[in-house]
Amino acid sequence: MNEYINKVLTEVEKKNINEPEYLQAVREVLCSVEHLVEKHPEYEKLAILERMVEPERIISFRVPWVNDNGEVIVNRGYRIQFSSLIGPYKGGLRFHPTVNQSIMKFLGFEQIFTNALTGLPIGGGKGGSDFDPKGKSDNEIMRFCQSFMTELYRHIGQDVDVPAGDIGVGGREIGYLFGQYKRIKDAYEGGVLTGKSVCYGGSLGRTEATGYGLIFYTREMLKAHNESLTGKTVTISGSGNVAIYACEKAQEYGANVVAMSDSNGCIYDKNGIDITLIKQIKEVERGRIKDYLKVHPDAEYMIREDEDSPIWNIKADIALPCATQNEVTLNSAKKLVNNGLLAIAEGANMPCKQEATDYFLEHGVLVGPAKAANAGGVATSAIEMSQNSMRYYYNFNEVIEKLDCIMVNIFNACKDNAEKYGCSGNYVAGANLAAFEKLAEAMKCQGVV
Repeated sequence: MNEYINKVLTEVEKKNINEPEYLQAVREVLCSVEHLVEKHPEYEKLAILERMVEPERIISFRVPWVNDNGEVIVNRGYRIQFSSLIGPYKGGLRFHPTVNQSIMKFLGFEQIFTNALTGLPIGGGKGGSDFDPKGKSDNEIMRFCQSFMTELYRHIGQDVDVPAGDIGVGGREIGYLFGQYKRIKDAYEGGVLTGKSVCYGGSLGRTEATGYGLIFYTREMLKAHNESLTGKTVTISGSGNVAIYACEKAQEYGANVVAMSDSNGCIYDKNGIDITLIKQIKEVERGRIKDYLKVHPDAEYMIREDEDSPIWNIKADIALPCATQNEVTLNSAKKLVNNGLLAIAEGANMPCKQEATDYFLEHGVLVGPAKAANAGGVATSAIEMSQNSMRYYYNFNEVIEKLDCIMVNIFNACKDNAEKYGCSGNYVAGANLAAFEKLAEAMKCQGVV
């Protein structure tokens, strides 16, 4: 390994010894940009790597709220403002009991590169809380969101930091957050949050954006290898926003999506997933994936018993992990490869463990990395921001056409940089190289700040 990269990694590991997710993300990026770093000896003199891996600001705060039983609950909130090199901090809010500083920092670090790849003027950040919205009433969620925003509002703004949704934060939560921000500020600042409902300043196509963008990227990756989605068997982990709309768009391209999942297990329907039913279960009823069998009793339900989701045991041409980080283990990767996997594209953030990604690449599987393949959501958030600034709104087709163009450009950047640095076909490295070079140049231009 390059001496400078090795030195930085050693220091990062010392400083962040109890943050495994963050360390995993940093290692993955730095180890893949070695050729670029060697071409630019000035990076070491200017401490480019040291500055790239250190957040500009870490904000942590308590979030007290009252549940329906009158009990006071205290959660912890975060906002990691990682990099404002190319625009205001931009990245989602995650409400999930697993949220901690390591996860927030890894998500913020990944977001820098994702946002750079879009070609749009947005920096990188992430935030959230260990609050679990599952099982909570609408009033409890409203009270939590209002308490969360009562602290967060002082750190965000449409030209400073623009949060959006993530796991556990959908249109309902964004609405409560925005209402409280507007109430505190006594001003309508439409661009301060994205993922808003269309009825008060949101963008058409934002709900579909991450899932659709994932399929647009996958389409381009397959096309570059003389393949297509038509007739391919696809498995998609998760059943949230990203998974649902990835399934919908994959089916439009003629793929046979046979499996989806949630944290408890997965459904397998050899005849193809009934995506209208999944939307009803998840978006309307807020139910569990096994409820699918009430309407389609011929489908199979497989319970998840350990860290290896049973969905990866199913034979598929294309796998789309759209649930959460590190969901694809080395064991799962081996099963997928043995079953003839052609490609995997990441809809979630860092869903493959590093050894799983390495195994896929070693065995010739096409890998669409999360920081490129799931960029559609944040790209469309930036489109929403621009519409808020213009006081003008695009129609649905206009938004999706812009999204498609952005995803094509992202894939081409991954492909071209992989070829430029001698790792043709390795889109993981290509994505890191393309984004890192852009960020490093911006850092050089702006001086030591």
